Amino acid sequence: MKVDQKYKRLIKLIFTFGITSMLIALYGWTWIDHYNKIIEFPFYRRGNWMMIFLYGITLILLMNTYGGYKVGYLKKGNLLYSQILAVIFANIFTYLQISVLDKHFLNPIQLIKMTGFDFLVIVVWTLAYQWIYTKIFPPRKMLLISGRRSDYHLVEKINSREDKYVICEIINIQKGISTLEKEILKYDGIIIGDIESHERNLILKYCFANSIRTYNVPKISDILLKSSVELNLFDSPLLLSRNEGLTIEQEFFKRLIDIIGSLTGILMISPLFFLIALCIKVTDKGPVFFKQSRLTKDNKLFDIYKFRTMIQEAEQDGVARLAVEGDSRILPIGHLLRRTRLDELPQLFNILAGDMSFVGPRPERPELAELIIKEIPEFTYRTKVKAGLTGYAQIYGKYNTTSYDKLKLDLTYIRNYSFLLDLKLIIMTPKIMFMKEATEGVMPDTGKQKDELL
Repeated sequence: MKVDQKYKRLIKLIFTFGITSMLIALYGWTWIDHYNKIIEFPFYRRGNWMMIFLYGITLILLMNTYGGYKVGYLKKGNLLYSQILAVIFANIFTYLQISVLDKHFLNPIQLIKMTGFDFLVIVVWTLAYQWIYTKIFPPRKMLLISGRRSDYHLVEKINSREDKYVICEIINIQKGISTLEKEILKYDGIIIGDIESHERNLILKYCFANSIRTYNVPKISDILLKSSVELNLFDSPLLLSRNEGLTIEQEFFKRLIDIIGSLTGILMISPLFFLIALCIKVTDKGPVFFKQSRLTKDNKLFDIYKFRTMIQEAEQDGVARLAVEGDSRILPIGHLLRRTRLDELPQLFNILAGDMSFVGPRPERPELAELIIKEIPEFTYRTKVKAGLTGYAQIYGKYNTTSYDKLKLDLTYIRNYSFLLDLKLIIMTPKIMFMKEATEGVMPDTGKQKDELL
């Protein structure tokens, strides 16, 4: 069964309304039937509706932030994980809210039971709806138009989502525009790879004229233009790119949040620091912390601190290497620390010192940056802001994402910076901490090492 694409939003809205309504109803029942009866000053009518409303707002915000409503967009496992994480945080926040209202911690067992029912609703509703969705909207048949730069990584990524896309044919731009125009009409969508701007513009205009969906690999100039400000001073539209980085006000508030956040974080997780340090000592008996030179704003060098996850002298020959899948240099406790990114907690001290920020591009090693810049001179653009503990590329990319794609993600952050974007990325960080695909190493094939690096 295939339904017209114009109904897709309506079908997604039904999914969103269904799962949200059921989860809010479960909370409403738990609140009215249990917690409102045992608190010192019970609520009535409007008070009960207000508590349910506040829970609903919290749940919707977290679901929206973590991608819990993206049916047909995320993989099933990722979608379920996003929803479960949103529900866990919503329920924890709500428990603390109820405890503040009653001025003491209540027995959480009823809320834990409710969370169990939440999980059941999520799994049953989402899996059933995802199955129906894939039947209604089968994978799109795609044509990939490639250029001189290899599209190996792009093809590999698209092929990993067979539920959404099927690349039926790959044609090089050298075949000519007239040949491509005949082929384009046969497919549901066109993927435009890294090709020259002139040819790309011709294809885009042709697809627009024929109402054919296009997926474009953005160039660096596209990202810079996309975030420009439109000026209407004349009858000819102008796009203004100030290209100045963050404003003075933005830098002030960003630094203020970094100081408050890092101090609070260090105080709150100091017991975890001690536990991790003890595990490393028991495993290897070597130093707990690992220090290494990294780059931050304006290509300034600083010493970054991490919990040590590799054996001592992991790079005895002095050659900088990325970690690979199954790397024998990684300690047993190191695998857990890397997978959950807990090895990066000591960077709170770097943030407090002003070398880093909570959010920003990943701090790169100068040796690796020098290699990358030889192939991608624009890689230096990342250092218009401070390096970050988390960031746009860390959230939406992976450890083994190519440097060219990381640059595009970092530029997207720099060009669209706002306090709300920082807040969103910080809230999303717990989601990626336990996602294995976000911390995958590069392939162990040394022949592909440089290609993965670039």
